[in-house]
This record gives sequence, C-alpha cells and structure tokens, in this order.
Amino acid sequence: MRRSIPRRAGRWRAPTLAAVLGLTLVATAACGGGGNAASDKDTDVTINVALAADPPPKAALESFTKETGIKVNWVNIDWDSLQTKISAAATAKTYFADATDVDWSRVGELGKLGWFYPIDDYIKTDPLKADVPQLASFTYQDHVVGIPYDASFMVTTVNTDLFKKAGADPAPKTMDEYTAALQKVKSSGTTKYPLNIPFAAAEGLSTYWYEATNAFGGTILDGKGKPQFTDPSSPGYKAAKWMVDALKNGLVPPGNINVSDSQGEQTLMARGTVASTFSDYSGLVGTLYNVPDSSSVVNKVQYIATPGATAPAANLSNPDGVGIMKTAKYPKAAAKFIEWFTDADRQAEFAGLNGPDKAWASYALPSHLSAVEKLASGGKLIGGDTLAALLKTSKPVFPEGAPAWYSKFSNAVYTHLHAAAAGSETVEQAIKAMSDTANDLSNGQ
Repeated sequence: MRRSIPRRAGRWRAPTLAAVLGLTLVATAACGGGGNAASDKDTDVTINVALAADPPPKAALESFTKETGIKVNWVNIDWDSLQTKISAAATAKTYFADATDVDWSRVGELGKLGWFYPIDDYIKTDPLKADVPQLASFTYQDHVVGIPYDASFMVTTVNTDLFKKAGADPAPKTMDEYTAALQKVKSSGTTKYPLNIPFAAAEGLSTYWYEATNAFGGTILDGKGKPQFTDPSSPGYKAAKWMVDALKNGLVPPGNINVSDSQGEQTLMARGTVASTFSDYSGLVGTLYNVPDSSSVVNKVQYIATPGATAPAANLSNPDGVGIMKTAKYPKAAAKFIEWFTDADRQAEFAGLNGPDKAWASYALPSHLSAVEKLASGGKLIGGDTLAALLKTSKPVFPEGAPAWYSKFSNAVYTHLHAAAAGSETVEQAIKAMSDTANDLSNGQ
C-alpha cells in the first residue's frame, strides 16, 4: 500500500534478532508474560487494529461500533516498525493486535510460520475472488492469510505534455517503442534525463525490476523458488540490463543512484524533471501528481498500459492486506471488523464516492474491482477507467506465492542491482549473486 508520503521509502527488511528480542521483552512485560487466551466474544469488546496509516473517518468507526458493539482502538505504526512488532509478538506468543497488516511479500513467511489464522475460517472468501483480483497474492496452501484492503499495483506513468513537446509517442505499446520515445525526449532537449528509476538500495528497486521483468515477458522465480533470470536471453536478465543501461546511457539522472522510489516520485516526476516512471504506484496521479501543493505537473501525468515485449503487459500487484494474529484476544470481533473494513461499498466511500467528509485521506485505491468501476463511472477517480482495466488483469509477483525467505532474496536483489548501477559489479555479476541467493534459500526452505 502507499503509506503516507513517503509510503514505500522504507519497506520491511528482516528485523535483527536483537530488535526482535528487545521488542519481545517489551511486549512480554506489557502483557504480563507469554500466552494468550482468545475469547469468542464478538460484541461489547474493544479490539486493537494496528496498521501503517492514519485512522479512517471517526464517523465511520463510530458507525461500525453502533452496528456491532465493537469499539476500535486504532494504532498507526510506521510500516517497518509494524512488521517488527508483529514478529516480536508472534515469537513471544504475546498480544499485540487483533487485526493487523499482512503484506503481499510476507504471505509465504506468515503462512509457513502460522502466525495468523486462516481468515477463511472466519470469513467466506470464495465469493470475493471474482471481485478482488489480488486475493490470490494472500493465499498460502489454499488458505487466505489476509484480505487486501487496498489495490496497490505497479503502473507506468507518463508526462504526456513532455512527450508531445518532443514529438514522441506518449503511449508506446512495447519496450522498444518506450525506450525509443524516451531517447527522443532526451535528444530533443525537452528534458535531459527523461526516465525515473530509483536505484537506491531499497525495496523500491526490487519491485521496479519485478515489473520490468514482467514487461519483458518473464517471471522471477518458479514454483520451487528457483531463479528464472540467469540466462542472458531471459526476461529478468534483459530487464536488469535495460535498467542499468538506461542509467549509463543518460536516460536516468546520475543522482538516481541514491534516490528511493518515493523521492523520485516527489522530487522528479512530480516536478516535471523526468518524463516517465516505468514502475510507479497506482493512485499516484490523483494523490500526488495532480495535487497543486505537491506537484508542478497537474493534469500532465497519465497512466498508460505498461509496455511489454511485443504488446502491453499485465501489471504486478503489491498490496497490503489485513489479517488476524493467533495471539489476538478477540478473533471473531476482529473478523467482523475486517469484513466491514474491506467491504466494496465501504472502500468506495473511503475513496471519496460519497463526498470528502466520508473519505479516508490515507486511502489510495479499493481492492474490489466493482468499487473502482463505480468510482470511475462516477468521475470520482482520476484515470479511473484505465486503473480499473489494469486492476482487472493485475497479477501476483510470484504466481505460487511469495516464498518464506522473500525478504532475504529482495535484499540481494536491490543490493546487487544497486552495485551494478554504481559500477562496482557488472550486470552479469549482479545476476549471478541474485540467482545464487535464490538457489541457496530455496534449497534450505
């Protein structure tokens, strides 16, 4: 999910043992020791909901309490710290929250560790599949670990004003056409560095490469966690080379070697310094680029169908979900909240369908396709028709689910891609290090 700006700047990295143990001791002291007796009560209780976002409108939460008798104590914790706290509470078997974050990248890990209840034990999830395309990203061994409450997915954004000034195609269909259009923008002098790629060693670099690999027609790992990008002719290898070459050939600003995804969005794309971000985040046109206080490119940036190898490619998902920890005090009450919180009509309301007084400022895009289409048809979502079409065909980064060792793999990806961009490694060396990591991790899983 886009987490307040900068929302994706600091994604989860595996917490150090010292950090986990430190928080475990705090949690144990606060909760009076290990163990937790769950209650079946689903009314006249107060539940803790911990997410990396400001709370929804007060009136909405009060309405939920009036309907159910369940009070909500909302806790806003930054995303990185939230993941560490989840790990600490689960490890110590102490109470932390009743409902909390389940990120797409942690589904395999959380499913394997068994830290969350299968949510389909409490909520009927089969009826959601047709309307929530990204539900597949939250499934582990046929059980749903969490329900996506936003529809974050990677998109391509283009400053069509700059492309048209350069006489370049503002809606290229293939990677070759996209690259040629960027070169034309550069050679015309319209902008010196037309492409934004966040080469800082952080999660945003990994996800950018995933989307580029998908665009070239490939996947990252197979169902057994084995790398699919080692051959120079493979899409993953081509994607890495395309990204590094874009920096070396002057399509990407040299300073981007230390720029994160959110920094690039705010200081480059939103300021018209660059003309395109190949792997951007859904919803940003309305929440950043068209906001006069934070942007100088209002009404100039659009979503386009992501260019692919021979035709537009599908978009990869990276949403956040919400689930129930096994250390929850009131799992049934938490399930009632999650069902209410992720309801299609509620999401449309959070996104502004019924006016700003009922909108949730921290919310970007509904996970329900029907809600997105409703917003689009009502003119309440900038680029809504395009986003609805892209969401309908969006797919998981890992079709078989993120592996339990995802965080270690991602660390290797962004570390070595950064090194290749900085010139301390070749693309070949970076790819080998990344594939060696995947092989080692999958052999030990």
